[in-house]
Amino acid sequence: MSFLRLVTIAAAVLSAALHAALATDDPYLQKRAAMVRDQIEREGVSDPRVLAAMRDVPRHLFVSPSFRAKAYEPYPLPIGEGQTISQPYIVGFMTQILRLKETDRILEVGTGSGYQAAVAAKLAAEVYSVEILESLAVRSRRTLSDLGFRNVVVRQGDGYYGWEEKAPFDAIIVTCAGGHVPPPLLRQLGNGGRMIMPVGGPFMTQNLVFIEKDARGSITHRNVLPVAFVRLLGH
Repeated sequence: MSFLRLVTIAAAVLSAALHAALATDDPYLQKRAAMVRDQIEREGVSDPRVLAAMRDVPRHLFVSPSFRAKAYEPYPLPIGEGQTISQPYIVGFMTQILRLKETDRILEVGTGSGYQAAVAAKLAAEVYSVEILESLAVRSRRTLSDLGFRNVVVRQGDGYYGWEEKAPFDAIIVTCAGGHVPPPLLRQLGNGGRMIMPVGGPFMTQNLVFIEKDARGSITHRNVLPVAFVRLLGH
């Protein structure tokens, strides 16, 4: 057997061993793959970058240990303070519709657990996330830091007013429902930018509203999906 053939075999064996070790280190790897295949891809999310990000981000580390066994199930989960982590499909849908690019600067309103910010951070250059509840801001900041996300900045504040010092943004993700789209967010959306937000008041139907601002600053919007989100606090 040639030396080159031996090297090739050795490399293949090493690669297989490394893959097995990674799978052992992450017991949720197969659940995450099944979540993407059976919930997200099957429901119509097809952007390969979004699917790869959601296979990669360990969703179970964004919920409390008591809920980790359910982290990859197709429904929201409580994260404390009356808030929830959105179901996986909704995260995938909202991320895909924004058509995030590697150079984009993103604003997120409603950090929550930090999971949506982590997925967006896999696809964009910078993510600025605002969380009104201090306990969630502290926890999500720590989780994101522990997982090595260096391009996400979390601050505690009222997301209704956005983050003016970091504007304009290429995309804005709002993960809580308001009765209307906050004017400060529209102002902070850059020309050519995209925004997704659940809109609807208490006891009313909510819809995900997709907003685009063209190169001249003109705004268009359309309802894209009926949803049920926790309400936008503050303001």
